[in-house]
Amino acid sequence: MYVFIANNKITTWHDTRFYIVVVIVVVVVVVVVVVVGLEVVVVVVVVVVVVVVLVVVVVVVVVVVVVVVLIVVVVTVVFIVAKAASVVIIIIIIIMTILKQS
Repeated sequence: MYVFIANNKITTWHDTRFYIVVVIVVVVVVVVVVVVGLEVVVVVVVVVVVVVVLVVVVVVVVVVVVVVVLIVVVVTVVFIVAKAASVVIIIIIIIMTILKQS
């Protein structure tokens, strides 16, 4: 691991790589804006943001629907099991009553 002195503090190679990546990204953005034009870049950024927001909304809606369906299924199963258990308990009580009678 290499160590560099930056801003009067010791940083690791990982930190320096982060700064290098930031500089490269800024240079690429400036070159793209100069070559293509600001309007095209703005349109592309807006389209990407809208698509990302739509994807996030769809994912959230799907997750909410899945959770609601799971809750409904669990509640239904619990009610069915409880009803079946109550029927079994009633049958056991009837059998015990008949056995006590005889």
